Amino acid sequence: ARLIVEHFSGTTRTQAIAEPERRLGAGVVAEIDAALRRRAGGEPVHRILGYREFYGLRLSLSPETLEPRPDTETLVEAILPFVKAVAAREGECRILDLGTGTGAIALALLSVVPTAIATGVDLSAGALATAAGNARQLGLAGRFTTLQSDWFEKVFGRYHVIAANPPYISTEDIGNLQDEVRNFDPRLALDGGADGLNPYRTIAAEAVRFLETEGRIAVEIGHTQRNEVCEIFAAAGYVPSGAFRDLGGNDRVIVFERIKP
Repeated sequence: ARLIVEHFSGTTRTQAIAEPERRLGAGVVAEIDAALRRRAGGEPVHRILGYREFYGLRLSLSPETLEPRPDTETLVEAILPFVKAVAAREGECRILDLGTGTGAIALALLSVVPTAIATGVDLSAGALATAAGNARQLGLAGRFTTLQSDWFEKVFGRYHVIAANPPYISTEDIGNLQDEVRNFDPRLALDGGADGLNPYRTIAAEAVRFLETEGRIAVEIGHTQRNEVCEIFAAAGYVPSGAFRDLGGNDRVIVFERIKP
């Protein structure tokens, strides 16, 4: 409730305490009342506000985008040293962000590495419009392009990094998710097929045509999926170069490289 009141009133808690006599206009009160009713109905607070902070960046949300979460910052931290190293050595680092959504992963990396460039891929035109808007707001549009594609279908070129936070919930488990996730995050960004692993199979099978020889693939995973995802990538000729846990201590990200001949 505090975030909602502060957002719509433009007043911080400190200001409210310092100026107890300050009154809000009828229009602002109506906006706050409507927002609080939405929250009482189960809508996530950041959906109501229309944005979410991610890696220090303010990212606009839309109904077509997954709400970026702190767990995904683990992926940014996991691949960032490699992005920096490639950029320093090559003068640039080309990043492909599959299922880009708000653009969170790509834009976070671009915000830190000024010679990195990224392509954000998504099947949803609405998500791509949101990602492009975020890039403009952050002053990163010159290094970020969007591509509507079903995974690699329309992708071209080669990249030093392929990153993805793919759908990894099994179809039958969608109904068991928290209401805030099940009812407000797009199903396209959640449903990973019968066992939740279909996107990893696609990425592992097709990435070789688009990954530089010494490149890396960084994927977020469900906390119980580490062994299965490693097996999928091993069968396609990859070996883990790093595995990372989120702030809760759960397996969350694996970085892969090609097995050396």
